[in-house]
Amino acid sequence: MQTFTSFDKNSLDKLVTLLKSHNTEFISGEKLCKSLGLSRAAVWKNVKRLKSLGYKIESKPKIGYKLFEDTSLLLPWEVLDGLQTNRIGRKIYYFDTIDSTQNFALRLSEKPHENGSLVIAEKQTKGRGRLNRRWVSPKGGIWLSILLKPDIEISQTSLFPMITSLALTKAIEKTLRLDPKIKWPNDITLKGKKVAGILIDAAVESNKIDYVVIGVGINFRVDPRKISDKIKDSRASHGVTTLLREDQESDPKKLIQEFLLQLELLHDKIISNNLSEVRKQWLQKSSTIGKTVTVSTHNEIIKGRAITIDENGALVVSRRGKLKHILVGDISYL
Repeated sequence: MQTFTSFDKNSLDKLVTLLKSHNTEFISGEKLCKSLGLSRAAVWKNVKRLKSLGYKIESKPKIGYKLFEDTSLLLPWEVLDGLQTNRIGRKIYYFDTIDSTQNFALRLSEKPHENGSLVIAEKQTKGRGRLNRRWVSPKGGIWLSILLKPDIEISQTSLFPMITSLALTKAIEKTLRLDPKIKWPNDITLKGKKVAGILIDAAVESNKIDYVVIGVGINFRVDPRKISDKIKDSRASHGVTTLLREDQESDPKKLIQEFLLQLELLHDKIISNNLSEVRKQWLQKSSTIGKTVTVSTHNEIIKGRAITIDENGALVVSRRGKLKHILVGDISYL
């Protein structure tokens, strides 16, 4: 298992920075040695490791090294390069394989100085969704969790699925030129099929939120059949798809950077209690509002017409002339 953090004391990110700064020319091994304070053997070892991480680097004896292509992996120094946030994603934990980014982020919640920390993995072996359902997380997807410690009231916890789903749809639309929709409460769909999901874990202390952990799973470039085959018996399954086909090229780093930026902007609106515009934008991206729906909660099944969402992110359903506000539930369209 390979792991990296944004605060690692290694020379890989420094080497990448040097190679990127000379991307139109070869940079000599001698210059790299002096800049990094490493021996030639150590430089070669690091170059070899970068190649194993997906960087395309050409080496020529007596001339040096040249970076021809960046990696597509969401390594900490790659995510940070160009990230425009002030807090979210400034501290990063990366794993090529992990049991669950959500579980790791929950353990981080016990430590100080982790507000805004991002945990990201190429593959999860025990990914989980809402209600402890299995979340299939193969390579090619983006699996991440974000730890936040916001100073807000308990009642506002239910706003996090709303701002997260809105931030992700905005990022997909802006970076990939696609038109995703939000299926209440926490699914992102593309042409009616699920392409991403959101999980929220929160803890409360003294009438305030102690922490919120946002889990996000994105089918970035995966084979939907491999996921469908493993969840076909799930009541929550309504078809899955992928943002990109395997033969399509796009940089996942730009999508994640834009998502983190949009999430921070919307998070700040919650903190400042400026929710009217957030709610308006969510309604514009929703595939749920206006439809006749069935909502399964922990104690009842509600059928009616989805009218809107209220100021707490609850779905408002009209049933026999009465309005029902639902904070949590599984939904299907009739």
